Formats: sequence, structure tokens, C-alpha cells
Amino acid sequence: MSAYEPAAPTPGAAPPTDPTLHQHQDTTDSHLHHHRNSSDYHDLHALRERRKEALAKIDNAKFGWFHIRACMVAGVGFFTDAYDLFAINLVTPMLGIIYFEGGVLPSDLDLGIKVAASIGTFIGQILFGHLADRLGRKRMYGFELMIIIVATLGQSLSGAGRVISLPAALIVWRVFVGVGIGGDYPLSAIITSEFATTKRRGAMMAAVFAMQGFGYLTTGLIAVILLAAFKSSIIADPTTLDYVWRILIGFGCIPALVAVYFRLTIPETPRYVLDIENDVHRAEKDVAKVLRERRDGALIEDGTTKVIVSNPEIVKASFSDFRRYFSKWRNFKVLFGTSMAWFSLDVAFYGIGLNNSFILSSIKFSNVQGNAWATNWNAAIGQIIIVLLGSVPGYWVTVFTIERLGRIKIQLLGFFMSCVLFCILGFAYDKIRNASIVLFIILFTLTQFFQNFGPNSTTFVIPGEVFPTRYRSTGHGIAAGSGKLGAIVAQVGFSQLKDRGGKNAFLPQLLQIFALFMLIGLLVTFLIPETKGKTLEELSNEAEHDFYSGGQHHHGSQDGRRGSDASLNGPHLDHNNNDSHVDTEK
Repeated sequence: MSAYEPAAPTPGAAPPTDPTLHQHQDTTDSHLHHHRNSSDYHDLHALRERRKEALAKIDNAKFGWFHIRACMVAGVGFFTDAYDLFAINLVTPMLGIIYFEGGVLPSDLDLGIKVAASIGTFIGQILFGHLADRLGRKRMYGFELMIIIVATLGQSLSGAGRVISLPAALIVWRVFVGVGIGGDYPLSAIITSEFATTKRRGAMMAAVFAMQGFGYLTTGLIAVILLAAFKSSIIADPTTLDYVWRILIGFGCIPALVAVYFRLTIPETPRYVLDIENDVHRAEKDVAKVLRERRDGALIEDGTTKVIVSNPEIVKASFSDFRRYFSKWRNFKVLFGTSMAWFSLDVAFYGIGLNNSFILSSIKFSNVQGNAWATNWNAAIGQIIIVLLGSVPGYWVTVFTIERLGRIKIQLLGFFMSCVLFCILGFAYDKIRNASIVLFIILFTLTQFFQNFGPNSTTFVIPGEVFPTRYRSTGHGIAAGSGKLGAIVAQVGFSQLKDRGGKNAFLPQLLQIFALFMLIGLLVTFLIPETKGKTLEELSNEAEHDFYSGGQHHHGSQDGRRGSDASLNGPHLDHNNNDSHVDTEK
């Protein structure tokens, strides 16, 4: 065989390959991979743009009936919360007259009954705040009102037995009432915030919270009506007050029953659907439904199947991500500032609000010895006067000015004026009371006004705006829970200290302590950003790449990506997992 002839192929050996074929295949694969990555990029970019568009529709929507309905549904809850919390001011004197010799409830039982609701509220704020982020706002909304309804009925029907006394039963039931009330804080705040337009978000949230003033006022009005109805019976037999306090407490169920249906039927907030459930199509559908607009192609439909496409890049809440987010000073300082401001406020607000007998005595609405009816009548009328003079006006001035002045200016003004007024009342307490009761009432009224046209409103509003969607309810719950810790400290401290050196002898010093806490609240307010006119996404302290990748850059690196390369290969189809990238609804 010539050296120039090709060798015969070995039997069973693979046929020779043409190196040009490999080169062509590699080029084709490279082009396909590049085309797929380019397509994936455009898919993800489109999903981001759809998310932005849906959020913009909410933020820029015209103020309409749905916004009013959301405020009313949330506001009725806060009306109920305040009614149940502050009705106890009028109930404890009745319990003393009915069940205890001397007609006075022992101080330890009085404290236990009043502080029980605050302890329950603290638990409810932390618990429901976390659950609303984990399970959804809609799934939890209404459940807290059911707890309030059951526990309120339990209070009004409580009685003494061999195993448990009436005060002990009331304490147990009031803890459960508190849990329901606590749950209402983060849920109502976040639902209102996430449905609101950017221009009216502060006013909407403040209006919801302002319903507390009407709830507080209604306790006095219902008590006056009941005392007038039972007047002759009470004068003949003071134990007839047993009817009055049970009806007074039980009335708190009525507004809750009205609101519970509407809360159970309110839709999930589009922001939760977008950012937590990661369901772009459903969010678009919900936005269109809420805003009553006509949708074109919001769902990809194939017969009876609706395929929902979501963004695989969106970061999900987790303990490690929570630590990552709040380990940054710019985020932690906001949580600390909102929490400490609320704590400082509630030390004074609840210290006085649940122990206002010294104010009532100053305006000549104190106890009338030997006359059960007149004593309770004075307490009810006095409560109405106190609420009308400062609380209700303060709430609503906030509602009408918060979008013009901003949250921080109102909070700083409220803390500053409250600090000054508490200093005046504390350091000149006896001089002012002896010189002019009218002046004393004016100064006290101003403290009530500037607490409500100030931090009592803004400490509720701001935490509902400054955290990202996945931790918005948790953050609000932590801030609100800090406030209730302040309320507990105030109630226990007030009860233990006010009579040191004689009846109400330590009140001037307590007012000076309240002034100190107002100063602390003033200082920590400088840690909190102004939220007026900004979207919730702007306030979350997350750049877009942080939101989509969990704060890690992934340019040129696989380590920064959430999951493997597959997580970025465009939308996924998943017919089983509702929390995954694509959901299939039958």
C-alpha cells in the first residue's frame, strides 16, 4: 500500500470526525446560550417593569370609595380598641362599690385589671406583626377582632366562683382582649399604608388612628346613658351598678361585629402579593379590581388554567435576611428610633390616661362620699370633658396637617411642647392648683392636645411606612410593642409611686419624669426619616438590586445570586407550589 493511501479503518472503531463540525456546534451552542440569556434578561426586566407599573397605579391613584372604605373598616377597629381599653377607667370604681367593703377596689387589683390589657396588647402586637408578614395581611385581618369579641363577652359575663374571683377572671379576659387589640395595630396600619396613595397615606393612617378619640369619648357617653337609665335603681341599691358595668363593657362587641365581616372580605394588599407571594398577575388583577379599571391581558389564560408568572430574583424574608437588613445602621436606627419614640410617649400617655382621677378631682368631678350614683356620674362626665378638650381635637388637627407639615415636624413639636408643659405642671404643681384651677385645666388640656397633635399619632403612622414589605408589619409590631412596654412601666410605676408621702403626694415628681421621657422621645426622633411624599419603596432603604438580590451584587459572580444559575433563567412554571415562581390556578 502506498504511503500516500489512507489506512483502512479498524473494524469496530468510531468513524473519523470532522473538526469543522465541532467548531460549528460550539458556535451554535454559544449563540443559543447568548440568545437565551438575552431573552431571560428581557423577561426579568419586563417583570420588574410590570411591578413598578402596578405600584405606581396604587401610589398615584385618585382618592376614591375604596380608600374611604379601607379607612372606615380599619378605623372601626381602633374605635373598638380605645373603647375597650379606656372603659375600664369607669368600671373599676363600680367594682369597688359593688364587691368590696368601703366601696373602693384594692390598689393591687385595680392595677392588675388595668395593666392586663397592656400586657396582652404587647403580646398581640409582636405576634400578629410577625404573622402578618409570614402568612399575609388578609389571612390575619378580622381574626384579631374575633378575639376581642369573644374576650369582651367573657368580661361582661364574668362572675366569682370557688376557684377564681371576679377580679381574677377579669384580668384573664383582659389579657385576651389585649392580644386582639395588639393585633389590630400592625394589621390596620400596614393594610391602610399599602393601599393608600402616596399623597394621602399619612392622612389616611392618621384618620384610622384618630378613631381612638371617638372610642374614648363613647365610653363616657354610654356610661352617662346607662347611669341616667338606672339612676333611681342605683340610688335605692348601689349594687345595681352590676348591670351598668356589664352592659358598658359588653357594648364594645357591637362595633367589632360590624367591622369583622368587612375585614374578612378585604383583598390582600397588592404589595404583599407582589413582594411576598411574588405573584405579578394576581397583583395586577387586584390593583385593577381595587381601582375599578379595565384590564387588558393581565392574566395568561389557557382554557380554564391561569398561569401566573413571577420574578425568581425577589428576595424572600428569612431570619438571616432580617439580620442582614437590620444589621445596617441606616435601617436599625429607624427601628430603634420609632420604637424608643413610642416607648417614651406611652410612659406619659398611659400613665395619665388610665389614672386620671387626680385630674377629675381638680375639675371638681371627684368622688361624692356616700353617693354611688353621683360618684360614677362625675367620673363619666369628667372623662367626656377631658377627651373633648384635648384628645379629639389633637387627633384631627394631625389628620388635616400631616401631609402639609410632615410627620417629623409634628412629632418634634408634640414632644417639645409636651416636655415644656409637663415641666411647668411638675415643678409648679401646687402653686398652679392653688392659684387657678382654670390655668391648671388649660395646661393639662394643652398636654393632651400636643400629645395627640404630635407623637401619639405619628408614632403609629411612621412605622407603617419606613420598612420593606417583607418586614413592614414585623417592624410596626416591634415599635408598637415597645410603646406598650412603656405603658406597662407607666401603669406599674404610677400605681406604686403616686401616693408616696401621702395621697397623690408624688404626682409632681411623676409629671417631671414624664417630661424627661418627652425629651428622650424628642431626641430619638432625629433618627427617623421624613416620609412625606415618598413611596414605600423609596423609604425601604433598599436599592433595586438589594430588593431583587437580597443586598448582594451579582455582576459577574454566581455567589451573589439567589440560588443557582437556574434561578435567573427566566420565569419558572410550577403547578404545585403557590409560593414558588409560578403558580397554576385551576
